[in-house]
Amino acid sequence: MGCLTPVTFDSCESAAGVDDSFDKERINKVPFSSGQVPTTLPPPAQPVYVLRGHNSPIHAVAIIRHNSRLLTGDADGWVSLWSLATKRAVAVWRAHQATILGLKEWGDDNIISQGRDARLVIWQLRIADEPGLEKKLPVEGTSDDPKQPWMLHSLTVNTLNFCAFSVCSDPGTLPSPTPTSQRLRQVDDDRGLLVAVPATTDGQIDVFHLPSQHRLSTIPSPRDDAKTGMVMTVQIFHQRDTLLLAAGYENGDVALYTYNRSCARWVTQYHATVHSQPVLSVDVAPSLGFFYSSSADAIVAQHSLMIQTDTGSATMQEFKTKHSGQQALTVRSDEKILATAGWDSRIRVYSARTLRELAVLKWHKEGCYALSFATMYEPKDQLAAKDDGVDDYETLTAGQRREVRVKSTHWLAVGSKDGKVSLWDIY
Repeated sequence: MGCLTPVTFDSCESAAGVDDSFDKERINKVPFSSGQVPTTLPPPAQPVYVLRGHNSPIHAVAIIRHNSRLLTGDADGWVSLWSLATKRAVAVWRAHQATILGLKEWGDDNIISQGRDARLVIWQLRIADEPGLEKKLPVEGTSDDPKQPWMLHSLTVNTLNFCAFSVCSDPGTLPSPTPTSQRLRQVDDDRGLLVAVPATTDGQIDVFHLPSQHRLSTIPSPRDDAKTGMVMTVQIFHQRDTLLLAAGYENGDVALYTYNRSCARWVTQYHATVHSQPVLSVDVAPSLGFFYSSSADAIVAQHSLMIQTDTGSATMQEFKTKHSGQQALTVRSDEKILATAGWDSRIRVYSARTLRELAVLKWHKEGCYALSFATMYEPKDQLAAKDDGVDDYETLTAGQRREVRVKSTHWLAVGSKDGKVSLWDIY
């Protein structure tokens, strides 16, 4: 990664609808005679596809189900589930009556959505359910009797500050010291999901359990004076056997918390004022030992997860990008690269280890709000997409081969204010 030269991909006006004309060989080759300096630059790159199904800005995207499906959510509360093999919608429904803040999968059968209507909803949406669901996209109008997925649970959460929820598997390490601790331990034994969302009090974070919907703990503000302002972004995650949570605040503060089993409470491990503007996003690379933050200012910061316990300090690297308003910072699953969605309509790709800028992707005409990477799989895992009993790629049908290719593509999905979703194949 370190030897890559920064590349700027500019837009081409010819992109329309679902565009599959992207040609890597055409872009990477520049004809010139031996001994001559090339005088013609390669044509600017385009996204591999552009999905046009929403009437309003896209605020959430998520590549799910082993890279076979893409979730998109807009400012009107509509959610679309797309097949990445056919680039067609397989399910469309109005999940919320306000802006979609976050979308995630829960196993192979369930989808979690969060809207500014103060609800976090778990939907049952199995692949077998897709044929019976509504497929009419918001740009095509609404149906009189739309068929939507089955609602399993609905949790009331604070959504006054546009902060999306974060989830991780429940390790069963959150017993409560209160008289209800036995009941909570039984809930933990279910090994469901932990959900982190802002609390109703500024600077505090609630951790819930799903599917029980019990609130297990509340993380206090990292400042005694509670002047952090609102919680803007959270990420709850595991590093080996430790449960951690990274958060960014309205005043530019960034904090890292760990759950202490012995005293059954969250402990502030690291707290720093890194940004001069509200923090827009944080994400983590546990194997690398870093977490990252981006803000309404022009700084992307890398924070070490190796905290000096006596001082509460950690190594921190700032990268001054000269481009304010980079949000939706996301680290790819292999922890080699990360990307940000910019208010200036650019998507910037950085080395996760060095923060060196590797690429600037340009196609959208308006600001970008959301992005999602495909999960990176080992080759043996990629071939697991084929039918059981098929051991040779050459024996697969055309449809099976297409599924394998889709699942092994290095997708980057980007949602924009223009209501479009661009799909890129990078690194």
